[in-house]
Amino acid sequence: MANVVIVIDMVRGFLEEGHPLFCGAAARSIIPCVQELLEREMKQCSHILFLADTHDEDDKEFEVFPAHCIRGSSECEIVPELASFEGEVIPKRRYSGFYGTPLEERLKELQPDRIIVVGVCTDICIMYTVADARNRDYVVEVPRDCVASFDPESHAFALRHMEKVLGATIV
Repeated sequence: MANVVIVIDMVRGFLEEGHPLFCGAAARSIIPCVQELLEREMKQCSHILFLADTHDEDDKEFEVFPAHCIRGSSECEIVPELASFEGEVIPKRRYSGFYGTPLEERLKELQPDRIIVVGVCTDICIMYTVADARNRDYVVEVPRDCVASFDPESHAFALRHMEKVLGATIV
């Protein structure tokens, strides 16, 4: 068995300026670290799953956040810096990558030794996906240099919470 790397929301809508939920320089700064991690994991035959925020135009999430990553728009595309990596793209519409997606079934098929979770936002989609993975008894690792969020305080809280409460390994 190999690892599975779950790359969350490394899409144009969050990582390119001019989009309503651009995550800023902190998010852009993790791209090289994610590239290095993917290169290293691919050499070890790990499987890569890209989870891409993808919403219908009337999504209830837009009651909390501005409209973003509308199905069919370029905002849902994996950023060019990561798009060349071989991996499956799984559209998601909620914070957890498990909600309403085939992620759980794919992980059962792949039977990873561990799941490595990277991407944005640490305190939202990363943390909720990690929680659901841990609730399914997966060994989860979160490399701190491969996750980012809008708010540094929320980012730090999420890393502590995932380690101390959820039992993920923060490296």
